[in-house]
Amino acid sequence: MNWALVSMGFGLGTFKFLLSHGITYGAFGEHGLKTLTEVYISTTVGAWFAMSIFFFSSGYLLKRSNAKRALAVKIALENGTEVKKKKVFTRTNKLIVWIKRSIGIYGVTLLAPLFLSIPIGSIICAKFYGHQKKTFPLMLIFTASYSALMCLIIYATQ
Repeated sequence: MNWALVSMGFGLGTFKFLLSHGITYGAFGEHGLKTLTEVYISTTVGAWFAMSIFFFSSGYLLKRSNAKRALAVKIALENGTEVKKKKVFTRTNKLIVWIKRSIGIYGVTLLAPLFLSIPIGSIICAKFYGHQKKTFPLMLIFTASYSALMCLIIYATQ
């Protein structure tokens, strides 16, 4: 087992999952099924690890963010400085709401962790659909499926 490949795949899988398979496989240049298996397992486990941490701690992170924002507003008001309001309708927020309304839980759990990043996508999935029991298992299934698809594409292009 190539531990450098495994640790690189795990590290890239935790944050940049979309590109992690190609980068990890390309960095080592080995050809064979064992390497693709190592790439699949390491990137998938890395993504699952980061998803678990950020999905289940998202409630705490969102509360902390709101508390910091409220404290900053309170301090600014006490000092008599003007408080700049946070933009509500940014392009990113509009895109996320459009995705939520048009493709629902399946689209959000598939696309958010994949294209935004694992941490941000996990927090968004937890924010919108954290109350549904199937959200986290869907994220795990979609991540494993995408990982298998990427490894099959790499294997087919060898």
